[in-house]
Amino acid sequence: MSQDAGPEGLHEQTGADRLTPVLRPVRAGNGFEEALEQILQVVRLGLVPGGGRLPAERELAERLGISRVTLREVLKVLQDQGLVEARRGRYGGTFVLPRPDAGGEDELRRRITAVDIEDVLRFREVLEVGAAGLCAAHGLTGEQAGRLREALDRTHEAPLADYRRADTLLHLTLAELCGSPSLTAQYAAVRATVNDLLDCIPLLVRNLEHSQRQHAALVEAVLDGDADGAREMMREHCAGTAALLRGFLA
Repeated sequence: MSQDAGPEGLHEQTGADRLTPVLRPVRAGNGFEEALEQILQVVRLGLVPGGGRLPAERELAERLGISRVTLREVLKVLQDQGLVEARRGRYGGTFVLPRPDAGGEDELRRRITAVDIEDVLRFREVLEVGAAGLCAAHGLTGEQAGRLREALDRTHEAPLADYRRADTLLHLTLAELCGSPSLTAQYAAVRATVNDLLDCIPLLVRNLEHSQRQHAALVEAVLDGDADGAREMMREHCAGTAALLRGFLA
């Protein structure tokens, strides 16, 4: 859509699929910093919602390619910042804390002044249009096509309060499937900023319905191997988001 929006959190679908676009092995020299960056993106993107549980330490450490000692140092920083909390017991683990209400004029001004909106929107468009074109031009395997369809279905099924997370997952899935880890990482970062901006404007039902039609046409073009159509639909989709953000925030 143009507004690119349970205790088990992530594990309500197959394994840790929804974290795949963001979590990846870190480089040896900056293991702590890069692991912290990636888990912060998971939280900021809402891939594990407030009240949801992060994957177990063992799984997180393996996916990031770091020791559990380093991971615990990362999680301690997140706890100190009030982003997660550790719970013990049979149903324990590390849980994402609900984000405080993002409303209010002061918060709105702070976010607007801290971000070059035009730069963010243009960079986002370049990445998204490129990813859509690559996916269509190179083609997807049966498993990849199934993942993309599943991500689209989740946007149709999501209640309004959960829509932005499902929308984010669809776009992240498309970015990951283009086959460029560098593009995926850059998109995850810019999408987190886009979501911060979207949190400052209302969810508009008419806009969401329009965006759903665009999502369906986009996925159809990708699966049909129509690279030009996929790029054009994604460009139109990004323009819708950009228009709303400029209207409310510029």
